[in-house]
Amino acid sequence: MSASDTPKRSMRTPLGRVRNLGAAHSGTSDFWRQRLTAVAMTLLMIPVVVVIVMLFGRNQAFAAQTLGSLPIAVIMLLFIVASAWHMKIGMQVVIEDYVHNEKLKLVSVMLNNFFSIAVALASTYAILKLSSGV
Repeated sequence: MSASDTPKRSMRTPLGRVRNLGAAHSGTSDFWRQRLTAVAMTLLMIPVVVVIVMLFGRNQAFAAQTLGSLPIAVIMLLFIVASAWHMKIGMQVVIEDYVHNEKLKLVSVMLNNFFSIAVALASTYAILKLSSGV
């Protein structure tokens, strides 16, 4: 009997192996979403830094004109969404790993979700307001 003929031992149940889920029953979706947002942020970082540097020392009219251009507004909005999503996932992982009281964990995850949404909405509103010239 060769090494390839022996069955591999696993602590996972047969259903767990079929579904490819870990103990959390959620698979690796958060892991991949965080990697996806990290790649998106990395790709968007250069144009965002260029725009921010262009806005240093300028007045609001120049900022509104710069952010009013469709490509720049879209880049900034994509960066905001990717950053807020990345922040939400990262903090949720920390909360789930280090907060052991279940009630506190639930409240913390909910507050994390609300905070991430609030940051994304406030930032989006600011970009849209500046880009519309109002």
